[in-house]
Amino acid sequence: MVVVIITTRIKKCIPVLCEDIITAAIYCRIRFGPTLGIFCRKVVKAYAQCQRMRGVEKYRPQTLSDLISHQDILSTIQKFISEDRLPHLLLYGPPGTGKTSTILACAKQLYKDKAFGSMVLELNASDDRGIDIVRGPILNFASTRSIFKKGFKLVILDEADAMTQDAQNALRRVIEKFTENTRFCLICNYLSKIIPALQSRCTRFRFGPLTPELMVPRLQHVIEEEGVDVSDDGMKALVTLSNGDMRRSLNILQSTSMAFGKVTEETVYTCTGQPLKSDIANILDWMLNQDFTTAYRNIMELKTLKGLALQDILTEIHLFVHRVDFPSSVRIQLLIKMADVEHRLAAGTSEKIQLGALVGAFQVTRDLITAEA
Repeated sequence: MVVVIITTRIKKCIPVLCEDIITAAIYCRIRFGPTLGIFCRKVVKAYAQCQRMRGVEKYRPQTLSDLISHQDILSTIQKFISEDRLPHLLLYGPPGTGKTSTILACAKQLYKDKAFGSMVLELNASDDRGIDIVRGPILNFASTRSIFKKGFKLVILDEADAMTQDAQNALRRVIEKFTENTRFCLICNYLSKIIPALQSRCTRFRFGPLTPELMVPRLQHVIEEEGVDVSDDGMKALVTLSNGDMRRSLNILQSTSMAFGKVTEETVYTCTGQPLKSDIANILDWMLNQDFTTAYRNIMELKTLKGLALQDILTEIHLFVHRVDFPSSVRIQLLIKMADVEHRLAAGTSEKIQLGALVGAFQVTRDLITAEA
């Protein structure tokens, strides 16, 4: 109970005292005592630092022209809007590729600020994913018309692939019945989890991962705005680890900047818990050139020291295997063994045993190469 009261009081203090951290500490020391004054000063410092760089939402594109990729999709949607023929939409693809930003930018273009609240219903279907949400808020919103407002309403269902089968079936009928005054936009990561009946009622657009050429200028813009110190290898690491996910790259940039100050390749990999390229090179060297016991012990020590996951090590090693000049037959056998290890890891088996299997696979590969030579 005491914690709840203290938290409530601190929340009341923050808006007043965030402008001046020293004043905040003095105020809380007088009001609540020295212990709470110190605690509140730490809270305010953390709050101020977070406010300084709220990467993802702060730099979310506000208009269609702000979006940096998928110009073919944007031009098509822009044409739909200009001709007042917007259909039901189904936007799908990996996270962080601009699906939600695109439809929100469309909604802001369609409706003015005053009309936005009454004409747009935005729901996250992973929170409210049952049939009740379709029969309740969605049906009520879609079935009513706004007085003195022209045009159609817009229902945005984010993460629609989390909706149950019953909810999707119920939504099918709602979409069909209220097409005249309501448009629906479904957003999902996995198209296969949307029932075919809903897919056939929507115009589908796939948002693929962003290319490095598109991500780097946007990251440079954020870096300049926030005054973050980023090296060239740090920028490359951000793009590599994000895998075309703009949201993930901004989150990594923010967390690395706050944790280490300067963003370099080493700090990025350390912050995300990914193995460094030098570590992967060492692991490969041990597995191919050392005996089994030495290689296993060295890798275990490295995993423990840096807190690495075998899954991440396996993913990085896979990239190196394709670069090493192995005979084709040997490479094929090694990749099959690595795939077996990854499958067993996904099933929840012991990492120690699977590490032994991985080292053993490389030892066998080394013997095969020696025999062929």
